[in-house]
This record gives sequence, C-alpha cells and structure tokens, in this order.
Amino acid sequence: MPLLFPPRERLCRGEILPEEGLKCGKLPPYLLEKLLKILDTTDEEILIGPRVGEDSAVVRWGEKLLVATSDPITFASDLLGWYTVMINANDIAVMGARPRYLLLTLLLPPGSSPDLPLDIMQQVEAAARELSLKVIGGHTEVTPGLERPIAVGTMLGETDKVLYPSAKEGDIIGLTKGIAIEGTSLLAREFPHHLLSLGVEEKAIERAKNFIFQPGISVLEEALLVRDFVSSMHDPTEGGVATGIYELCLANDKGALIYEETLPILPECELFSEKLGLNPLGLIASGALLFTVSKENAGIVRGILEKAGIKCWEIGEIKSKDFGIKLHRKGELLPLPYFERDEVARLEEKWAK
Repeated sequence: MPLLFPPRERLCRGEILPEEGLKCGKLPPYLLEKLLKILDTTDEEILIGPRVGEDSAVVRWGEKLLVATSDPITFASDLLGWYTVMINANDIAVMGARPRYLLLTLLLPPGSSPDLPLDIMQQVEAAARELSLKVIGGHTEVTPGLERPIAVGTMLGETDKVLYPSAKEGDIIGLTKGIAIEGTSLLAREFPHHLLSLGVEEKAIERAKNFIFQPGISVLEEALLVRDFVSSMHDPTEGGVATGIYELCLANDKGALIYEETLPILPECELFSEKLGLNPLGLIASGALLFTVSKENAGIVRGILEKAGIKCWEIGEIKSKDFGIKLHRKGELLPLPYFERDEVARLEEKWAK
C-alpha cells in the first residue's frame, strides 16, 4: 500500500536520517511518530490522543468533552499575541468545539524593552475578547539565547460531541477564504523592505498586512457553522495548504485528488511568491478552513457559508488510500507537493546564509 507522503520524501518513512540535522519547522512525520510512540496513553477517558495529523486532544471531562491543544508562534514578531490566540483557537474549532480558556507562555529575548510584553499582552486580550474566551494563566520570562520573542499557547475548549475524522471516498474537499492568508500577511509584515526592493507596490503590501484581520486568520466562525454537516475539518498551518491536505488525509486514512485550477490563491500571495521564489501551497495558511463533506451535504454547507458571507471553493475529492494524494494539472496527475518545512522558514534560512 503506498504511503501518503511522496516517495521522494523518503525521510518521512524513516528510511534515511538527515545528515545535516533537523531544520526549522515541523518535525519529519516519521520522527514525530517515533516520539509519540514513547507515550503511554492508556486511559479510557482519552478519546483522541497524540497522533500525526490531529489538531487537538479530546478527553471526557465529567458530562462534557474537554478539547485541548498547544501551539507556539515562532515565525511572527509583529502582532505575536494576536497570532497566538487565533492559531490555538483554530485547533479547538476544527474539532467542533468552542475555545474557552488560554494559558500563555511568553519567552522574551534578553534586553527586551518592558513595553514589549505589555504590547503583546494587549494583543492577546484584544484577540481573546473578539473570540469570547479568557486567559487564565501561564508563564513569562526573559530567556537566554533568543533573538526574538516566542509565545506558546495552550488552549482549552469544550463540546458535547467531537468531530471525528470520518471522510469517505467521494467526499468533497472544501477550502474557505483563500491561500495563503497568514503567510501572505506574515511576508508583508516581516519583510516589507525586501518586497519593495523586488518591485512590489506599497499598496499591495499594505493590503496584505491587513489579511490577519480581514479576511482574518480565525476559522472559528465557519467551523462552528458547519461542524454538524462535515465529515472532518483541519486548520492548515506550517507547510501550507499542501501539508494540511496530507495531514487531513492521514487523519482520515484516505487519499485525495486536488484540482489545481480550483485552488483559490490570493493575488497578493501569488505576487509575493513569484517575487520571492516561493510556492503558495507551502506557505503557512491559517485563516482557511480545510474540510471534507459528503456530496449530499455539500449544498447545505455551501449555503450556510454563503449566508455568512464566507467564500468557499471545492478543491478536490477524497480517494482511497491506494490512490495516494495527487494534483490534477492540465490533464496530468502529479504527486501533490509535500513541504518538509514551511516556505517562510526556507526563505529565512536562505537569507541567513
């Protein structure tokens, strides 16, 4: 039976080890699987434990289901607090749950201005108010060796029933809002001078900076709207929509066929990617909800999202695991690109040399 990851990425199978050591970004799936196998999760209250492709853990908690996730923000320095709340809330939302509480760990570089943690916390509170959740604790310190602040969020949510990945062959794969909202905004906020030097107009950069707010990097609204009608949901983050599709398929134990001509790449994303030599499909993509839905429910979901003013595209369909994960491009079937690390991390590494 073929692997869900492209054969050329033999690193994912654990057949080879990285001679040069680990690179920035997510761990290779084979290594992450080995790490998770170390853990003993034998507990009848654990409904969903740690595994590759899952966004959150789920445990029984009295009469409710507790949904928990933890995510760091490592690429962004601008609006770090806002990102932390939104990204962690997304992981709760795609399980069909409502985020309620946040624990925040904030690590600051030596020599930071006292204004820095105050500014970050104001961003956190503003984002928490927007999503109607509360910050209930955490930890803050100045940490040796850091070049920029890092925030790590642990989010707790609750629900009466959790959305288990249950996509079937023939289900439609949908995507909201576009590609790649977070990555495009991140490039505009972190590297405006590079983009200007490459001939990108300042108006395009300013538009992209605002993507973090409009269309926004939260998928909470659409996830809660459609949770009763879809067969699975996922929040594509590091590694972009392409990696999100691999993770979605892994969670469902299925393959997929993606239609390149239907992928809604934002004009600014396409422009920035072209200028910087990036692939939009591998660019961190929070803000887009990736979901699967049966053909019978597809019209219902489309209507719900349209009524809420949320754009949605059908970008492919679920196939058997034997089919693999493929991209339909101009009549050809090709392996969907797989990104060992996010395109932003690759760009930063390139510029650091």
